[in-house]
Amino acid sequence: MKMLLPWELLILLSLKECLAENTRHGPVFTQEPSDSIFPLSTDDKQVFINCKAKGNPPPHYRWKMDGGEINTQSDPYYSLVEGNLLINNPHVVNHGGVYQCIATNTFGTVVSREAKVQFAFLQNFSRKPRNTVSVREGQAVVLLCGPPPHYGEIKYWWFFNGQRSFLQQDARRFISQRTGNLYVAKVEASDAGNYTCAVRNVMTNATVLSSPTPVVVRRDAVMGEYEPKIEVQFPDTLRVSKGSSVKLECFALGNPVPSISWRRADGNPLPGKIKVNHSSGVLEIPYFRPEDAGVYECVAANSKGRNVARGQLVFNNAEHLHWVQTLKDAHMAIDANLQWECKAVGKPRPTYKWLKNGQPLAPEGRIHVEASRLTISRISLSDSGMYQCVAESEHGAVYASAELKVVASPPNFARRPVKTSTVIQRGGEAALECRPHASPRATVSWWRGGEPLKDSERRIITDDGTLRITNISASDAGRYTCLARNSFGTSSSTGTLLVKEPTRIVVPPLSVDAAVGQSIVLPCEVSSDSSLVPIFKWFFNGKAIDFSRQEHFEMIGGGFAGDLMVRNIQLKHSGKYVCVVHTEVDTVSAAADLIVRGPPGAPEGLAVSDITDTTVQLSWGAGADNHSPVTVYVVQARTPFSIGWQTVRTVPDSVPGQMIHATVKDLNPWVDYEFRVVAINGVGVGEPGTPSKHIQTQAAVPKVAPVNVSGGGGARGELVITWEPVPEEQQSAEGFGYVVAFRPLGSSTWIQTVLASPDASRYTYRNESIAPLSQFEVKVGVYNSMGEGPFSLAVTVLSAEEEPSEAPSRVRARALSASVIEVYWEPVPSESGSGKVLAYQVLFWEEGSEQSEAESLRVVGTTALLSGLKGSTAYVISVRAQNSAGLGPCSPAFNYTTKKPPPRQPPANIEWNLTNSKIFLNWEHVKATENESEVTGYKVLYRQNWPGRTTSLETNKTSVELQIPSGEDYLIEIKALTDGGEGTSSGPIRIPKMSSLNSEGCLCPVSTRIIHFILFFCIFLFIF
Repeated sequence: MKMLLPWELLILLSLKECLAENTRHGPVFTQEPSDSIFPLSTDDKQVFINCKAKGNPPPHYRWKMDGGEINTQSDPYYSLVEGNLLINNPHVVNHGGVYQCIATNTFGTVVSREAKVQFAFLQNFSRKPRNTVSVREGQAVVLLCGPPPHYGEIKYWWFFNGQRSFLQQDARRFISQRTGNLYVAKVEASDAGNYTCAVRNVMTNATVLSSPTPVVVRRDAVMGEYEPKIEVQFPDTLRVSKGSSVKLECFALGNPVPSISWRRADGNPLPGKIKVNHSSGVLEIPYFRPEDAGVYECVAANSKGRNVARGQLVFNNAEHLHWVQTLKDAHMAIDANLQWECKAVGKPRPTYKWLKNGQPLAPEGRIHVEASRLTISRISLSDSGMYQCVAESEHGAVYASAELKVVASPPNFARRPVKTSTVIQRGGEAALECRPHASPRATVSWWRGGEPLKDSERRIITDDGTLRITNISASDAGRYTCLARNSFGTSSSTGTLLVKEPTRIVVPPLSVDAAVGQSIVLPCEVSSDSSLVPIFKWFFNGKAIDFSRQEHFEMIGGGFAGDLMVRNIQLKHSGKYVCVVHTEVDTVSAAADLIVRGPPGAPEGLAVSDITDTTVQLSWGAGADNHSPVTVYVVQARTPFSIGWQTVRTVPDSVPGQMIHATVKDLNPWVDYEFRVVAINGVGVGEPGTPSKHIQTQAAVPKVAPVNVSGGGGARGELVITWEPVPEEQQSAEGFGYVVAFRPLGSSTWIQTVLASPDASRYTYRNESIAPLSQFEVKVGVYNSMGEGPFSLAVTVLSAEEEPSEAPSRVRARALSASVIEVYWEPVPSESGSGKVLAYQVLFWEEGSEQSEAESLRVVGTTALLSGLKGSTAYVISVRAQNSAGLGPCSPAFNYTTKKPPPRQPPANIEWNLTNSKIFLNWEHVKATENESEVTGYKVLYRQNWPGRTTSLETNKTSVELQIPSGEDYLIEIKALTDGGEGTSSGPIRIPKMSSLNSEGCLCPVSTRIIHFILFFCIFLFIF
């Protein structure tokens, strides 16, 4: 067999490493042991300590305890389950300690963090009897618990005289959870008996009891009173970690029994979260924070004095170690330099050490260690392995691991060959990369057409092997070969350089102005190498336009054109637009600005000043002009009386765009106003500015007189004057009212009356001496708290007229039906001197009743219909005239009787026969009784089966023929006609659709005897 040379062996090893690089690696922990306390009792036979690591090949495991190797093969107490350590029948002393897991495969070794393993246990009390404690009544006593050997948190209780329940703590008795002792501040006679201390391990849940301690209370003497003596107190200084819970114990002996209270020495109140229990003997602070630190005092007091115990709680601002920078696996070539750095934070600051394959790494020769930084110069294959950075402090240690693989190989282009085809524009710059995988690094040379390439004015080979060619021309096109060489071999890779014509934008977008709502097109057209496909992209204010999500933008054109259409332009579309064209070889762009002109923005900061009764001064700030200067401002106002905003008059009449102040005039005094300003430019009207605050103009004398002054009417001896009230917005001040002035026509003296109501619109002057229809001059003025205003123009008003003096003549009546009488008469003549008759009143009442019970009907004409009357009933009727002064005398009353009522019996035994589109109906004649009107004829009403127009037909016969279109249901009813009105309806008769040419039916009453016969016949059939 041929012996391999060392360098050949090195190449084979390196190739093997490369092929397995993706899958083979050193061990990495996925689960490490942690500090643990295991409960130990008679039932616990096994304990697991976890450890698991991944690696390829799979790692094997070893364990250390207190720095010594554990032989899991020979030691019967230990065995491995995968990577986990199993302890059989663990012992508190022999198996408690610090454990560490070690994982190893062919690439190296890593060690886990150290884990402290302890066992919780609780042994029994000694069975030795306890001494009797003798104490005088009133004296204090402390009973010692003396817990047995144990590990883990324990709790204490005491039993009294073998009772099942625990001894209850109160202000006189206290059990310390630090010592387990029972403290009695003042012994009473009932305290005599046996006391047993109970101890429970919280983890194992085991409980043990001490021997009883007898307590004898002596009666020979009683202890006198004395001041408190604090027997249980907390440490002078106690360091507490953030988030933990701390309990402070304090208990005093004394006679009388002392009271316990807590306070902070700095005078600040105790936090609300603090819990005080066991009659104030225990102070608990949960979730300790920096603000909870300080000096706390326990005060014990009774009538003989007081005593104070104090201690300081110090916030322990410790921070557990954790990594902020760990290690990463490194695959490096021979002779390269390695630098690793790890960083952990914690309080106190950690120290660092480095391990290689689980062993301390000492600085020597090529290896330099500076705290958390490891440097290895000119690495070799022997440096391969697993490295660990360990950060340590008093709170523990954390481990970071990484693998170093040292690679040795000849140049290889399998992963990164020279680019097969590189396309460059003419005049551009080409960069042909040559980056073979090689260890150590390969030297590179470039070849073209069998000739090596050397650096020239346009051509250079950089240190990383890249060939750069500037100012490319068509002659540079061709095949280029990179040749790589190191001490282990040579390899090459070839690529082709293609030269294309550059792309140019021949029709660029141009800056443009546009108004809101318009649409524009920004062109973008290029010339390019025919073999290239240009790709167009548009950017707006630096962001690419997503055409699928923009309704305003659309790219149009195709091929060498990619124009941008902007539809329904808005102000937000102002900005810079860039057309970017990409090809395989280059990228070109062109930009244009779009200025969108729109209506101006809302004016800002409107202020109101110099308020008078009719004017105010306004000033404001200009809003955005949106690329079109403001030409004019319009001022608008709103009051509680206006309908929306109204344009107001200003000085100047038209406020130019460069002016941002104006005086508003012709306002109403004593009115609340709001103002706003609207800007207008050449594009349109802008949005109104924010309204001003409410202001009120100053009060003034009223300037507006009432309008529509008139009058007339009323009762005899009255002069009625009316007018239209002055609107509230024109009353100019509070205390508004009216001054009514009048005088007989031709008189020189005015009679005046003041009305203090702003809502008054009528005044009545009464004087029995006023002749009817006398002429008066009338005017109405106004006033308010500021003074009197103007009067209206004088008008002539007539006084009230006299009631009618005559009654209507020739009053007659006729009965239209059993419930309606028509009354008619001759009008009262106008020459009677009673003025204008406005209406007539008809009075009517049943004969035999009083006139005071009469009903009345008011009509304008000379006829009246009295309805809703009773049939065959005599009524008394009288008529009188009415004018603006009142009612005149009644006409002589006369009697008139209504007609008999129509028959109550409806038409019966109705039969119908349908042939083609004709319906033949016939029925029995309705016979009237003595007190009913005789039947003179019949009315037939018919309509379709849904709400619609009803058609009626009258006849003096008991049959009728109806012509009805086919195809619909019909409803028909029949009524009798009499002088007393229409009789009772037969009720609706349904005629179904004319589905057949001939059909018939009837609506007949069925006698009770026939119904009984049919019912009897059905029962007979059912039985037999």
